[in-house]
Amino acid sequence: MNATANVMRALLVASALLLPAMAARGTELLMFERAGCVWCERWDREVAPGYDRTVEGRAAPLRRIDLGKGGPPEPGLARPVRYTPTFVLVSEGREVGRITGYLSNDTFWGLLGKMLADIENPIQRTGSLPATMDRQ
Repeated sequence: MNATANVMRALLVASALLLPAMAARGTELLMFERAGCVWCERWDREVAPGYDRTVEGRAAPLRRIDLGKGGPPEPGLARPVRYTPTFVLVSEGREVGRITGYLSNDTFWGLLGKMLADIENPIQRTGSLPATMDRQ
């Protein structure tokens, strides 16, 4: 078994243990999308069909927001969303993490699992984060 599989398994177990606490806090995953976004379409093919049946999907139900329709900014965001897809994890009405873009199924689940684990175990970071993940 490779290191990535071990990390994914550990994140899945951590997420399963944290599910009840997150649901009580009103945690949700906002997906900012736009018509014609090829990366949004790829996410829809690779992740969306089973998202709500996963531990992560139950801990952070998905809410889609169409950037093409304009409207007022979503309350609780640390900064505006400009690119699609952008996934913003919100807990207790405030942004706690962000994934800008979609590279692959594995990358998405790894980053989301880490953000969900960090809600229950917040840590202080001193270095920079990967370009695909911004943590607030």
